[in-house]
Amino acid sequence: MTEKALTLLLLLPLSAFAQEKTIDLTSPENYANQPIPAYITKDNTPVGNDITDLGATLGRVLFYDKRLSRYDTVSCSSCHHQENGFSDTATASTGVNGTTGRHSMRLINSRFSNEEKFFWDERAASVEDQATKPIQDHIEMGFSGADGDPSFADLVVKLSAIEEYQVLFQGVFGDAAITEERVGKALAQFVRSIQSFDSKYDVGRAQRNDNQNFLNFTAAENAGKQLFLAPPNVGGAGCAVCHTPPEFDIDPNSGNNGIVGSLGGGMDFANTRSPSLRDLVDPSGNPHGGFMHDASLPTLLSVIDHYNAIPAIVTGLDPRLTRPGPGAPQPQTLNLTAQQKSNLVDFLKTLTGSAIYTEEKYSTPFNTDDTLAVVILPTESAEMTFATDGSNNQTAILKATGVPNVG
Repeated sequence: MTEKALTLLLLLPLSAFAQEKTIDLTSPENYANQPIPAYITKDNTPVGNDITDLGATLGRVLFYDKRLSRYDTVSCSSCHHQENGFSDTATASTGVNGTTGRHSMRLINSRFSNEEKFFWDERAASVEDQATKPIQDHIEMGFSGADGDPSFADLVVKLSAIEEYQVLFQGVFGDAAITEERVGKALAQFVRSIQSFDSKYDVGRAQRNDNQNFLNFTAAENAGKQLFLAPPNVGGAGCAVCHTPPEFDIDPNSGNNGIVGSLGGGMDFANTRSPSLRDLVDPSGNPHGGFMHDASLPTLLSVIDHYNAIPAIVTGLDPRLTRPGPGAPQPQTLNLTAQQKSNLVDFLKTLTGSAIYTEEKYSTPFNTDDTLAVVILPTESAEMTFATDGSNNQTAILKATGVPNVG
C-alpha cells in the first residue's frame, strides 16, 4: 500500500508545483454550493445540467482555452474579461477573422433570470445552446465548417488528443468522449456559476424589503431606488417593470429599447435581451465599455437620458416605452430632473459587488505561458501508515481521494 501511494504521488511532475497556477481536480473549487441570498428566487438551470464542482471546472478550462479557436489565439475570455464584469471595454471584440457584430454582453448572474434565451437577439434557446455558437462562428473562433474553416468535428479531434480533457470529460461525464453537447453543458455550468451577491444593495436588501429605505444607503441612493421602483404615472422612472429586483434581470417579453443602430451600419431592431443590471460598473464606478448592444451610450447618465426621452417610435419598440398620444402612441418622456438622474446613477452603482472581479475560481486556470498544471489522482484511494517512535506509538494515515470515474 505504501509503495502504491508513493507511486501515485510521484506521477505528478515537480514542475507543476512551480507554476503560477495549479488546478487540483481531486479538490475542485466550490461552484455547486455557493451561498445564494434567500431573496433570490429565480434559477434557469435546466434539468440534467446542474452545476457540479468538476463540471464547472471543466467549463472554466474550456472558457479560457485558446485552443478552442482555429489558430489558438482566441478564447471565450477574449471577449468576456473577468476584470470587466465578463464583458469587454472594446465596442466590438476581436475574433480570429475580424470583430464581433455586437458589444460583448456581461455574463454575471446569467443563472438568475426568467429569460432563458441568450444573445442580444435571443437566437439561442439557452446558455447551453449559446455556449458553442461563438466557437462555430467564422469571425469569432473559426470552427464554422464554412468559408474554408474547419468544423466542430475537427475541434473534437483536436481536444480529444489533449490529456487534460481526456481526464476532465471522463470525470464529469463518465467517459472521455467529447461532443458539442458536452462542451456546451460544461461551459454553461461555468457561466451559470459566475454570481455576484456582495454589493451594497445586497447588504441593504438582507435587512429590509425593496420598498423600504435601506439602512446602509445614502439619502440619494434611497431616492434613486424609489425612482427605479415607482412607475412613471406616480413620478417614478419605471425601470423595475422591465428589470425586476432583486435579480434585476430582463423581462422575457421585452421589445427593443429604441436603440437600433448596428456596428456594421444600418439598422438592427432585433435586440430584445439584456444582461442583469448587476455590476453595470466596476467597484470604482467605471463602465465596462459602452452600454447597449452597440456600446453607443458611454455612461450611466447617458443611459438614463435615453430612457428619460425615447427618441422615436421604432419597429419593435417595447410598448412600455411609449405613452398615449393623439392618434398613435408617442415616445416616453419622463421629465426627470438633474437631481433625480443623479440619484438613479447613485442607486445603480450600489448593484456592483467586488469578489467577482478577483475570485480565483472565475479567473484563468492557465499560466502566463498558456500551460495548464493539473493535479490528478485516480479513483482508487491510497493510504499510507507511518509508525512513529515515542511513548504513544501514534499512526498517521494519508488518504488521497481521486477524480471520479478516472482509473
